[in-house]
Amino acid sequence: MKLGKRWLPAHILVWTYAVLLVVPLYYFLASAFKSNDEIFAHPFAPPSSLGLGNFRTAFESADLGLAVVNSALVTLLSLALTLLLAIPASFALARSTGRLAGVVEKVFSLGFLIPTFAALFPTFLLAAATGLFHTRIFMVLFLPATALPLSVVILVQFMRTIPPEMEEAARLDGASTFAVLRHVYTPMCLPGIATVLLLNFLTFWNEYLYSLVIIGPDPAQRTVQVALPTLKSITGTDYGVLTAGTVLTLVPVWLVYTLLQKRMQQALVSGAVKM
Repeated sequence: MKLGKRWLPAHILVWTYAVLLVVPLYYFLASAFKSNDEIFAHPFAPPSSLGLGNFRTAFESADLGLAVVNSALVTLLSLALTLLLAIPASFALARSTGRLAGVVEKVFSLGFLIPTFAALFPTFLLAAATGLFHTRIFMVLFLPATALPLSVVILVQFMRTIPPEMEEAARLDGASTFAVLRHVYTPMCLPGIATVLLLNFLTFWNEYLYSLVIIGPDPAQRTVQVALPTLKSITGTDYGVLTAGTVLTLVPVWLVYTLLQKRMQQALVSGAVKM
């Protein structure tokens, strides 16, 4: 009984937090099936029907199908390039003990101190100078650069938890440095890699400012976050259609989180992430 009373405040806080999350989510999902009149007249009432009219209007008006493909293309290529650069860099830093390695690691950490908007104008000039302005290619090259500080810091901490004896055993079997990275470090760092993938996926998929400035509003190239606000002007601020479009853009996020959440939970529970 005493133990139960001690945990009572914690239970109250947890359930309060759950309600604060569930109520807005319910309102958000219910609004996707309502008209403007229903949203304003009965905001928390269940929708009268589960018709997909709002979703169809949002999909066709903003050309969300092509926008989702563009976002998926930019996000997946950026994630692949991020891992291609971050994993070897983290491997080298985790195995190094010299002062230079410490300096390089601190340089990566300094990336957290640069505000996103502060690099907008230099990035715009760089895109124009390279001839990649209004292209998705520049975003594929730019987004990994923004993700490397966090990715390297996380993966370095994971790789430092791997016992040196694992590498020594692989070396005795004749493994090269690349083989050690591929067959020893990478499999043992899968929770960390999943964490990096999930965090960067959320960042890349939801990126708006640079996509708007660099890629622009061209329907053939714009990402889903740039296409979504056009529903406000096209449909005359039909909040049901706008909400339905937002739900469509969140489905990929939910799918990726569902696939990677177990790996990320393993990373958090094991305490391997030491920021």
